[in-house]
Amino acid sequence: MGEGLFNECAIAFVPSASLTPKSISELSAILQDNGAEIIEPRRNGTLAIDKVTHIVSNTIDFQQFAESQAVMIPVVTTQWITASVSRRRVAQVRPFSPDPRLIFAEVVVTCADLPVTDKESILGAVMALGGQETKDATRITTHVCALSMDHPKVQVPLSKGWKGKVVLPHWFDDCFKLGKRIDETPYLLPDPEILKKAPEDALDIPVNDNLDGATSPNPQWLPLPPDGDVARPPCTVFQQRKVLLGADLNITPRLTKAIRDIIVNGGGRMVDTVDACDMYIGQYRDGEQFIRASQACKDVGNLSWLYYLIVQNSWTSSLRRLLHYPTPRNGIEGFRGLRITVSNYGGEARIYLENLIKACGAEFTKTMKADNTHLITARDSSEKCKAAPEWGVAVVNHLWIEESYAKCQMKPINVQKYNHFPHRTNLGEIIGQTFLDESRLREIYYPGGETKMTGSAKRKRKILEAAEDNAYHSGPADGVVVAQTAGDVDEDVLMMEDENQEVEEQEEDDIENSPPKKTAPAPVETPVRARHVRSGKENDTPSVVSTGGRSAKAKARDKLQTIAPDIALYEKEKKRSGKATTPFGGKRAADLVEKQRLADVEAKERKAAEKEKANEDDDAVKRPSKKARPSLPDVEMRIILTGFTRWVEDKNKEDADRRKLRDLGIQIVQEGQPCDYLAAPHIVRTVKFLCALARGPEVISSSFIDAAIETGKLPDVGKYTLKDKDAERRYHFTLDKSVGRAKANRGRLLQGVAVYCTENIKNGPKSYQVIAEANGAIFKIYRARSGTTIKPTTAEQDGGAPPEPVYLLSGVSADEKSMWPRFREMAVKGHMEPRIVAPDWLLDVAMAQQVRYDSKFAVENFRQKE
Repeated sequence: MGEGLFNECAIAFVPSASLTPKSISELSAILQDNGAEIIEPRRNGTLAIDKVTHIVSNTIDFQQFAESQAVMIPVVTTQWITASVSRRRVAQVRPFSPDPRLIFAEVVVTCADLPVTDKESILGAVMALGGQETKDATRITTHVCALSMDHPKVQVPLSKGWKGKVVLPHWFDDCFKLGKRIDETPYLLPDPEILKKAPEDALDIPVNDNLDGATSPNPQWLPLPPDGDVARPPCTVFQQRKVLLGADLNITPRLTKAIRDIIVNGGGRMVDTVDACDMYIGQYRDGEQFIRASQACKDVGNLSWLYYLIVQNSWTSSLRRLLHYPTPRNGIEGFRGLRITVSNYGGEARIYLENLIKACGAEFTKTMKADNTHLITARDSSEKCKAAPEWGVAVVNHLWIEESYAKCQMKPINVQKYNHFPHRTNLGEIIGQTFLDESRLREIYYPGGETKMTGSAKRKRKILEAAEDNAYHSGPADGVVVAQTAGDVDEDVLMMEDENQEVEEQEEDDIENSPPKKTAPAPVETPVRARHVRSGKENDTPSVVSTGGRSAKAKARDKLQTIAPDIALYEKEKKRSGKATTPFGGKRAADLVEKQRLADVEAKERKAAEKEKANEDDDAVKRPSKKARPSLPDVEMRIILTGFTRWVEDKNKEDADRRKLRDLGIQIVQEGQPCDYLAAPHIVRTVKFLCALARGPEVISSSFIDAAIETGKLPDVGKYTLKDKDAERRYHFTLDKSVGRAKANRGRLLQGVAVYCTENIKNGPKSYQVIAEANGAIFKIYRARSGTTIKPTTAEQDGGAPPEPVYLLSGVSADEKSMWPRFREMAVKGHMEPRIVAPDWLLDVAMAQQVRYDSKFAVENFRQKE
């Protein structure tokens, strides 16, 4: 790597809804200009953890987050890059962690007119939970902690137009006691509500969109397609995933088929055994399937979690939301016989608590009577709160039952945070922010199983254990990774090379068609990862995900703090009155009509099936039985073919060959259908090739098809990986990198990118539309008329952000040239950068699976091929 700000950094990106491939491309260019090395995804779309020093992600919702914790690789948001570049030094990583448990990650604070001990306590605790300190109020300072508005630290910045908030220290104190970040509005100077109003004064119940989903462990309805679409877009979150629906789900065949169609259309598969799956969906924390799947480190969740993945089309762990994981059939020990009611919670928060109480094994009551044992309340002021002490009813907030459920044991009620009620805060605003504890789940519900683990399962278990060892195990910072703890991480297991991972993946794929092995495979040894030496002044506050040790003082300070996740959930549950646009509205007319319609359809199908069976029985008596036709093997490989000349003008040969391939478990699928492989004689820039590539299939030589037909056997697909160095040089890309990026992008390469196209472009706009939309672009025909205009926007309305590029695919005909000035004018008025390009720009982007632009693609510079 060359000299520069990031010259010691090797950085990988995780695409997400808030970090699009387009943004990744732009940030990669900035990093490379400053000396960083960008680590591309592997061919299978995963991150090369053994090669990186930093992972840039705006969320912890990616499957290798635990692995990054295990080997102490810091995960930072894109703001870390911005802060580093603006300060011309590599910023600390702690304030830029996407972990929602670091509740002060966006807080930059300075203190005024406070006693020294109070100031040190507040600053130390804020910094331990992701915040930053400034000596005085600067343009980056978000909060000034003060007792009045009279201090110069407050008056001077306000006179200069500072836009931050001045808060009482009581806000920090209440946040620390709860371990959650509550709204600071009641604590804002110069007119703080907590000093004006009494605790019993009325307070609105907050609207909490964090519970848009996991309010029930067993939702009744499959979520509808977004925005009322007739056809659901592919759920690519299931791409190359094998899903097993547990036997304890008790769902109808119709619902099973609907789920299967969604998973298959997204590029996944439904399987019938635990050994063959990598996702298990069940209802309870018991049974052979649940235990085996959990011991084998499969991803385990319930229907609510599955529906969340479908709605969001992005990955999240089922452990992040309490009701996204199978429930204990007999509840949590100690809750049986308890009668619990709630107060001061409304809407989905109340439904969530009702279901959580039942999942714990207690009885939920709508009203409070003398035989109630507990009252869960969001405030300590209500009729129930007044009566509870007289009746001997314990009063707690929701953190008590959430943490009891998360730790699989009843927590004592005399812990301070369970009895703390800030005077002007309804605690409904922080409900649903507790993670499940995987180590406790393993200890209670699925201990052991090591002797039956595959090599891949052993590696996953090592990763989980190492991540757990690197985190605090008790106290308010429970679960946050801080530093290497006792014992060295076994990097021979954690850091397997690409080849070894591919072998393990192949072993798991083969499980479906092979008997279980009697002995576990030997662990694969690999070299220890080379560490990058980091530079930069990061000694002031050790990082939460640092690579070295921390001082005893800093470690002790970190243990003071409480952490909590910021949950984003999805569906509206049945028991509340929902909005008409939500997939789970409740007892509304549309639901009842749909339910009745489904019941009528199922009744008709049952009658038809009974009639058909009766006719079959009659026919069996009348005619002799025929020899049963042998069933076809399961489809093991779905292949899209392009550039294949074997069947040209020979339909009979094609039909015969397709039958041979199907007998081998190979299905040739059409463009737009889910596929596992893309086969071609060489790299071609056809519509079929580029659209299929967007889904990230393995790209193989079409000679694999020839070999399968001619030998009648299934060849080793690993020997037929497509190699075409000439085409790679010609098109300036590397196929392996493109496939890896495509797997990571999941069809969202051009997400949020507007691509216009002239109507008279050579070869027509249709083929370009298919390619653009396969990569997630917004595609429109541009006719220089109303209806395709960009809304006029100023730089101020865009928050001072630089203009986003907007593309027009165009040729050089006179009609097309006449539209260029109007397109440029439209883009500039919309605060966008107009780029009029040759169609080859789109082909180049789709082939490289990277949003890149070069002036050579500008239509004025590009040599049109006649």
